[in-house]
Amino acid sequence: MNQPASAYFIEDRHDPNETHTLSVLVQNEPGVLARVIGLFSGRGYNIESLTVSETESQKHLSRITIVTTGTPMVIQQIKHQLDRMIPVYRVVDMTLTKRAIERELAMVKVRGIGEPRVEALRLADAFRARVIDATTESFVFEITGNTDKISQFIDLMRPLGLVEVARTGIAAIGRGPEGM
Repeated sequence: MNQPASAYFIEDRHDPNETHTLSVLVQNEPGVLARVIGLFSGRGYNIESLTVSETESQKHLSRITIVTTGTPMVIQQIKHQLDRMIPVYRVVDMTLTKRAIERELAMVKVRGIGEPRVEALRLADAFRARVIDATTESFVFEITGNTDKISQFIDLMRPLGLVEVARTGIAAIGRGPEGM
């Protein structure tokens, strides 16, 4: 079919969604996290992972690490809106720096006896997961690494008797001597 012969023809754009890790340095005071999260929920932005911790107690600063998805335009909008918030000192898109280290921690409980138990221990060793609790019928493994590694470990534990999983969310930091 022919395109309309108008000078004002607007092309339909379907930008792909991207996943970005944002590191946000904020004042450590009550209500700041709620305001940051309110920005996301109020505009319908998705949060895939969220971690918060005080980083400098003398300066009363906390670091919020948010993993979110959206089109490049939406990601840019999120960063600008975060930057304008009063308790926010700095927003860094760790994905764009190409110099970030991202890790996650998970505790994985697996129930099993006999061969499934031996297989769970063998896989844990291959993934460098540590046994942090053991009974005659179950294990709790601690595993750290990137999100894909942890997800793969969990998927392999499912048929062996996976009971439950607790994940921390992603923590990210830039490489090199410079701070955020």
